[in-house]
Amino acid sequence: MKHLMYQFLYFPEDKSGYIPAAFEFLIMLILCIVVFTVFRKISKKQEMKSKEIEARILAEKNNTNNQQNI
Repeated sequence: MKHLMYQFLYFPEDKSGYIPAAFEFLIMLILCIVVFTVFRKISKKQEMKSKEIEARILAEKNNTNNQQNI
């Protein structure tokens, strides 16, 4: 059973075969970090916009409540 699990693994005798995989991993890691950073910036902008809209709505609500009480 163990032999079946390892038949798909390939470990080259020449270790230079790992170099392209290492470069690809490094490129993917950098791309993941860039995308994550972009998503965080976009999320932060949306958060600020939503807080601004919320504050504006609460201010309008307070103004209408004050006008009705007068």
